[in-house]
Amino acid sequence: MTWNEMQPLLYDRTLDTLFMVWWSGFYAVLLGIPLGVLLHLTHRGAVLQNVVVNKVLGAIVNIGRSFPFLILIVVLIPFTRFLVGVSIGPTGAVVPLVIAAVPFFARLVEAALREVDHGLVEAAHSMGGGTWTIVFKVLLPQALPALIAGVTTLVIQLVGYSAIAGAVGGGGLGDLAYTYGYQQYETPLMIATVVELIILVTFVQVLGDRLVRRLAQRGTRASSRRVGLRRTRHEEPAAVTEAA
Repeated sequence: MTWNEMQPLLYDRTLDTLFMVWWSGFYAVLLGIPLGVLLHLTHRGAVLQNVVVNKVLGAIVNIGRSFPFLILIVVLIPFTRFLVGVSIGPTGAVVPLVIAAVPFFARLVEAALREVDHGLVEAAHSMGGGTWTIVFKVLLPQALPALIAGVTTLVIQLVGYSAIAGAVGGGGLGDLAYTYGYQQYETPLMIATVVELIILVTFVQVLGDRLVRRLAQRGTRASSRRVGLRRTRHEEPAAVTEAA
């Protein structure tokens, strides 16, 4: 197969892969953040401590994460067909991708929120802040760099999952590598597919790392300004005394 013949195939399958990763990532973040927040809030000693709810949610998340993705695709075929009307192709692959990604991302969110200084949560609570205030004014802003790092990890995981989905009729670069590279022994096309996947993953990782660094630096500068203001306020009385 010549390069001119490979180009349209690579272009179409790349669009399919981006379609699967984008929509599955969007819904995974949309559903995974509330689930991760709820896991954190119901943990022992947290704002909404509820051991029963926490254990039930934890069990559901663990079950969702324990399924091998290839088996999950097969198990969800009837549900996928009922939900979106098809069980194959990029659209059909989005459903199992979302179901596999939500519990994975929820755990990343829970881990990110645990890194937030508990003193900030206690301070907000003592000042009369309710649960919503603590979540949206303390937890999520403070954990934002870790959350962005989690999204980066999620997207890279979805790229790998989409390749697996392609091997069983989901389309995308995985389908291209399996159908042409493996079954028809088109080695150049296989190599081109692998290189493109590497470039895609590297791009996502570099972009995610840059966003995390910027957010972390912005948070450090904000903390330094707050510390500087507090020091200035403490030093003013001393300065006034010396002048007197």
